[in-house]
Amino acid sequence: MNVKPDLQFPLVMAQSIVDHVVPGHRVATISMVHGGEIAAVHEITFVNSTHPPLVAKVYPDALHWKMQKEVTVVGLIQDRLSVPAPRVLYADDSKKLLVLNFIVMNKLAGLILGPLERTLDSEQLAHVYVQIGQLLREFHQISMEAFGYIGPNGIRTAHATNHAYLAYQFQRKLKQFTERGGSHELAQRIAHHVKGRVQLLQACKRAVLCHNDLHAGNLLATITERTVRLTGVLDFEGALAGDPLMDVAKALYYLGEERKRALLQGYGDMEREHWSETLDFYHLYFVLELWCWMAEIGNEQSLDKLATDLERYSTA
Repeated sequence: MNVKPDLQFPLVMAQSIVDHVVPGHRVATISMVHGGEIAAVHEITFVNSTHPPLVAKVYPDALHWKMQKEVTVVGLIQDRLSVPAPRVLYADDSKKLLVLNFIVMNKLAGLILGPLERTLDSEQLAHVYVQIGQLLREFHQISMEAFGYIGPNGIRTAHATNHAYLAYQFQRKLKQFTERGGSHELAQRIAHHVKGRVQLLQACKRAVLCHNDLHAGNLLATITERTVRLTGVLDFEGALAGDPLMDVAKALYYLGEERKRALLQGYGDMEREHWSETLDFYHLYFVLELWCWMAEIGNEQSLDKLATDLERYSTA
């Protein structure tokens, strides 16, 4: 299942949108740019204008509520991070201008960090990952009133404690796991593993804002001489209110040892006993969640590798 909209975006349609956002400016080009697995992202430029480009982000009908969620989260972080986040200039769920929900944002400076990493030496990579760790810490300074996944208008199914939230989430994900073809034996092993680590979840006493997908594909950066600087943070579709270590664990998951060390250096003191064991525990949850998502969208070639990771984390 490919959820990202495959939408033709003619100039006349882009112009009708621009007329609502910055009247008096004529569209020159509209082009598809980087985007994740869910939303389609387009850049709009202008004719004979000093007005900077805009970005239109279009959401699939199946996940139309992600639009309002992104507006909600951008509102929570605006002007509270040292790294810029885009400003939502216009949000439309009326389907009068476009057949799908969309937002229009300012275009931030810089290039997507993911492809840019291939041009960086080890010192530059370490420098930028220290900044990523610092950015994670800034997210986690934003307190939330409860634990839970953030929906279009706030926290969905709010829980008073981290333990209650994760117990609920593991129950949901293990049910999805077996319904989508996962091993019942492995599901039971994971459930047993979770029961034996309740104290790790109880150690988190307050919920904070978690980006929940902070990787190089969702960050912008610029290179000046030999200095690499983060210039933007993007994509808040997965944001949740939860344990900050859950966010750190997800950010670390795909990284090699050098980048992990740099990120942890930037993040600073975990302020928690058994934090390393807790990160491993959250890696188990992340892989389970990822297995369920890949099964849902039909990406079957990744399931065996993820199942192997689930076995490894649940026997550690």
